[in-house]
Amino acid sequence: MNNHNLGGRLWSVLILFGLVGQIAWAVENIYFNLFIYNTITKSTSSVTLMVQLSGIVATFTTLIAGILTDKAGNRKFFISIGYLLWGLLTLSFAFISKENTANWFQLSDSTQIISLTITIVITLDCIMTAFGSTANDAAFNAYVTDNTGDARSLAEGVLSAMPLIAMLIVAGGFGIIVNALGYPGLFVTVGTMMSVSGLIGIFIIKDNPNLKKQDTNFVSDICYGFKITVVRENQKLYLYFLAMGIYGIASQIYMPYLIIYMQEYLKFDAIQYSIVLAGVILGASILSVLLGKSFDGKNKDKLLVYFSILYIVGMLSLYTTSKTIDLNFKTQVMWFTGITSLLLITGFVQVLALLGAQIRDNTPSENTGKLQGIRMIFFVLIPMYIGPMIGQTINERTNLTYIDPINGSTAHVPSPEIFLFGAIFCILIFIPLYFLFRGKHS
Repeated sequence: MNNHNLGGRLWSVLILFGLVGQIAWAVENIYFNLFIYNTITKSTSSVTLMVQLSGIVATFTTLIAGILTDKAGNRKFFISIGYLLWGLLTLSFAFISKENTANWFQLSDSTQIISLTITIVITLDCIMTAFGSTANDAAFNAYVTDNTGDARSLAEGVLSAMPLIAMLIVAGGFGIIVNALGYPGLFVTVGTMMSVSGLIGIFIIKDNPNLKKQDTNFVSDICYGFKITVVRENQKLYLYFLAMGIYGIASQIYMPYLIIYMQEYLKFDAIQYSIVLAGVILGASILSVLLGKSFDGKNKDKLLVYFSILYIVGMLSLYTTSKTIDLNFKTQVMWFTGITSLLLITGFVQVLALLGAQIRDNTPSENTGKLQGIRMIFFVLIPMYIGPMIGQTINERTNLTYIDPINGSTAHVPSPEIFLFGAIFCILIFIPLYFLFRGKHS
């Protein structure tokens, strides 16, 4: 029988840092995109560039930081101090605006002001991502692997609900903050919350007593996950990494543009898309926690097939709904968008949870930190570079545009085809799953 008793202190750490970390990523993924799109320039290409560079920084930071946490034999320090600094950097975005850029650099040309402001945002986003990846992707993920043991699927089920709960809080509740206090108020609120979490972590996080310092060669550790011998010895793990990469690319084709799509294509206002997202995310979160309890001891590969199909169906149904429904009937559009999005998001989070559990189960415990960077290559770097590039190309080719009333430039509207191509690409996930079923791990 699996032991699901992780203890109150451990659950507190998992929930606090799991939720706060996902709130931070959700703010970056949703509001940083909207921050650029709504206050600086109506350009989805700027959003694409920011997502791509952020993914590159996140991956290489995690690759190095994961090894450092192994060598130090300490996850607590990297989580606590990382969250503290991550929060301070998030807070600093409150001071970025076109007006401040013009004043700081004594500029009057609007094109120069916009270009420099975007450069500042993207640069600061990359620095912030480095600290976030150190604290969350490297240290916290390794901490979860160190401490969850036989209850890993239960922990993954709860943690997989965190992105949804975070999105619910961010898209719904934080929209009120933006309406009342603007983007500076949002960044101050989120940054303060993250830094306070880091301070709390100093007192409540306890590393696994079996975690010891590793006196190994740093360069060798960086190269560890790329060695052919390591891949051969952990063939199942790398097949799950491949599946994660395919899933991630499919998701990133549409995810960076999701809120902009609702705002510009479906013509939802902030209240309308907040209501839709709130209902979808709440429903998917409840399903995620309930299903997570039943995953331990089950054939997770079969479940991966079922939920991958559901995810593909969800993307196709949202595409079909968007192309066939009369967008003038807002209540009807909200209902159908909500129903199809529930299918999509439920599939999205369950595939993520199952892949996460399988990756943790097949990660060698003595090399957990060394492999966090490899995980990020498939989970973040490849998806966040290729996915948005595909999505941006689709948005430009479908030629849905409007004139930006602020600067008169032509702006691209995200089109429903991003969901269609996401579904088509996701079909590739059945290739690594096939080899896992057949036992041909090569």
